[in-house]
Amino acid sequence: MSNVIRVLMVDDHALLRESLRDRLEAEADMTVVDTAGSAEEALECVSRGCPDVVLMDIDMPGQSCFDAATKLKEICPDAAIVFLSAFFHDRYIESALAAQATGYMTKDESPANIVAGVRAAANDLACFSPKVQERLLIDGKGARLAQSGAESGGARVSLLTTRELEVLRYLARGLSKKEVAALMSVSVKTVSRHTENLMDKLDIHDRVELARYAIREGLAEA
Repeated sequence: MSNVIRVLMVDDHALLRESLRDRLEAEADMTVVDTAGSAEEALECVSRGCPDVVLMDIDMPGQSCFDAATKLKEICPDAAIVFLSAFFHDRYIESALAAQATGYMTKDESPANIVAGVRAAANDLACFSPKVQERLLIDGKGARLAQSGAESGGARVSLLTTRELEVLRYLARGLSKKEVAALMSVSVKTVSRHTENLMDKLDIHDRVELARYAIREGLAEA
């Protein structure tokens, strides 16, 4: 890598994309070699030349950013990928790690912190926002999603059945078990059993915390 960090900026919001590009360009050791508004455009960009760091939004229309990141690493193995998002759900974090991301930063970070994250990634150092890092277990094996209890691999939400997810969404909306039972056309006892399974699988033993988990993971409005 040269002394100047070559950055590819990928975000479907033009204002944010251009604003962040200007901020990165203000750094003496950085240059934005290209910008893209989608994952597909990002792949076109790297086909023309490999950047040192790809700063990529997660929630964009079109191709999955995680699938694109995997393809991008095949084209440019040495490029560091830093995901930038307003969301930090467990399933997003896990997908980012699976795509060999060097970092995952939230959009409420200050521009200075994002600049520092890009600089760290360019030097093969992990960069995670505090909200993301608190969900991770980082040791000699690298970074991975922290799991509770005896769980291994897979975000916790992936352990839930379709019916359990349905119950979780209703509970997150503040509905009683009786109301949930009526909506699902099942007995209150069945809803209670699903709730117990939810608590066991998620290692959350309080209804309020269940609701918070659902909201945090973007499940309450699904």
